[in-house]
Amino acid sequence: MYSQSTRSIRITVEPTYLDDQSAPDEQRFVWAYHVRIENQGPETVQLRSRYWRITDARGKVQEVRGAGVVGEQPVLKPGESFEYTSGTPLPTSSGFMVGTYQMENQTGERFDVAVPAFSLDSPHQPKRVN
Repeated sequence: MYSQSTRSIRITVEPTYLDDQSAPDEQRFVWAYHVRIENQGPETVQLRSRYWRITDARGKVQEVRGAGVVGEQPVLKPGESFEYTSGTPLPTSSGFMVGTYQMENQTGERFDVAVPAFSLDSPHQPKRVN
């Protein structure tokens, strides 16, 4: 698991390789990632948008932006959390993701919350011996 906090908003991510949805012979590798967003601060916030930077093992970068997450823009009061699972395919057997969520507090101030970089690893990665 990977965790990071920004302005009392804690983001925890747990990626999982999906062998049943992947086809290594066709250069298709699929991961799910489970995200928990916890409001550990004193103010109510709403998740407005997301930004992902997805990098495969060849260094090819894909950027994804959009409103909310999984079709929702959750409101989190102090002490509340929101969890969701999404996924991403890659043409390589490994990669990584990093991103931000834009949050808005009750006064209308918007700020970015960092999503920690997390590794997308599969059992099909080439083995390296040092």
